[in-house]
Amino acid sequence: MPSHVFADHAAAQPPERGTVDALISQTRRLRGEVDAVRREAVADRGDPAGRWQRALCDLAVHQLDDLDDHLAQLREGPPRAAGEPAVPPAPGAADPRRGSLLSRVGSAEWNLLTDEASWSCELYEILGRDPAAPPLSLDELPSLVHADDQPLLTAMVTDCLIDGKPIDGEFRVVRPGGGVRHVHMMGEPVLAADGSTASMWAVLRDVSELRRSRLALRETHESLRRRRETEQTEHRLAVELQEAVLPPWRGSLRFPHGGPARLDLAAHYLPSSVGALIGGDWYDAMELPDGHALLTVGDLTGDGVTAASGMAMLLGAVRGMAVAGAMPGRLMGWLNGLLDTTARPALGSAICCRYDPATRLLTWAQAGHPAPLLFRDGTGRTLTPPAGALLGAAPEAAYEQAEVQLRPRDLLLLHTDGLVPRHDRDTATELLLSFAPRLTEARTAEDCVRTLVEEFGRDPREDDACLLIARC
Repeated sequence: MPSHVFADHAAAQPPERGTVDALISQTRRLRGEVDAVRREAVADRGDPAGRWQRALCDLAVHQLDDLDDHLAQLREGPPRAAGEPAVPPAPGAADPRRGSLLSRVGSAEWNLLTDEASWSCELYEILGRDPAAPPLSLDELPSLVHADDQPLLTAMVTDCLIDGKPIDGEFRVVRPGGGVRHVHMMGEPVLAADGSTASMWAVLRDVSELRRSRLALRETHESLRRRRETEQTEHRLAVELQEAVLPPWRGSLRFPHGGPARLDLAAHYLPSSVGALIGGDWYDAMELPDGHALLTVGDLTGDGVTAASGMAMLLGAVRGMAVAGAMPGRLMGWLNGLLDTTARPALGSAICCRYDPATRLLTWAQAGHPAPLLFRDGTGRTLTPPAGALLGAAPEAAYEQAEVQLRPRDLLLLHTDGLVPRHDRDTATELLLSFAPRLTEARTAEDCVRTLVEEFGRDPREDDACLLIARC
C-alpha cells in the first residue's frame, strides 16, 4: 500500500471503545436469548415447527457470533500481519484473536507497482497455507479456488483493477488435504496520487458455518414443504373416504318409513381443530330388513388415511353383519376378531344398538366406549354398560348385551370421546347430562344436535368427535 494510504489509515480514528463495548454487550445478550429459544426448540425433535424454529435459531446464532467477532476486531484494531509478533492481551482480558475469529476474518493487499503481497496471519489460517510461505500473487490466488469458482474470482479482480469496481463476492477455497471452505471477499482498489490503481486491498471472511446453517435451513424448509404437501394429499383422501362411507343424510332422518313408532335421527361430525388429519370416528343409522333400526358410533385409533380406511372396514362389517341378523353382542365379538386379525393392528371402541320400533325395546352392546345417555322428562342418566373390552385388545373377549325399554319422546345420545373438549370422560358426561331440560324440550333431533354443536363445537379440540341423537 502506498505511504499516503498507510498514513490515511493511521490517521483514521477508531470508534469510541465504550460504544463498541456496549454493542458487544448487546450482541452477546441477544445471542443468549436466541440460544435459549434454540434450546427450547430442541425439546421435541419430531415436531416440524420445532425443526424450522431450530434451523432459524442456528442461523441467527451464527450471524450474532459473526457480529460479535467483527465488533471485537473493530475494538482491537487491524489484523496482525504474517510474521508480526503477537501482542499479548491485557491481564485478565480475553484474547480477541482466540476462538472462531482467528480462522474467519483475514486481510490482504496486493501492490501492483512492486508485485509485493501482504497477508494477515488470519488469512493464512483461512486458506490453510503455511505462515512461513510467501503470500500468493493475484495471478496465483485462483490456484487455491475451486475450479468452478475460478472464473468468478478472476472477473471480480479484473473489474476491480481495470474499472475500479469494489469486490463483493463469494467463492470456495480448496485447502490442502481436500477440505473446502466458503470465503466471502470484499475489496477495493487503492489509488496512487495520479489516480491510477496502485494496489488492491481486501478482507476475506470464512463463511463456511453460515453456509452450512443456510443449507440446513433450506433443507428443513424443503422437508417441511414436502411434508405439508403429503399431509394435504392425505387429508384430502381421508376426507373423501370418510364422506363416501358415513351416511349421506344431513339433518333429521326418520325411519322406518310409515312405521307405528318412527325414530327421529340426527348426527354430526366435529373435526379436530389442531391438526389437519381426519380421525377414525364414525356414526351410522340404518333400517334393517326386519324393520328394526341399527344405531352405532365408534372410534378407531390413529388418523389420516389409515384410520379412515380402518373405519370404513369396520363400518362395512357392522352393516353387513347387522343385515345378516347378528345381535349387538355377537356383532361386537366378530368385530373384535376382525380387528385382531388385520394387517395393521389397532384399537377401537364402539357402541352397537338394535331398536325395535314396534316394542320400543333397545338392545345394545359396547366395547370400551362411553355409554349412551338417556334423557326423559327433563332429566338424563347414563345407561349401565354391559361388559365389553376395547376392540382389538383381547382376542377372546366376550361382549354382553343390555336391554332398555324406551318410551315416547325419550331421547338417546350416542357420542365418541372428545365431544366435550378438554374434559375427561366422567366430567364430559356430567356436562352433557346438564343439558337434559334443553334437549327434552327441543322439537326435533336436529335441534338437539344444533344445541350441542353450538355449545361444544366452538372450542378448540385435540381430537375429532361425533354424536348421534335418536328420539322416539
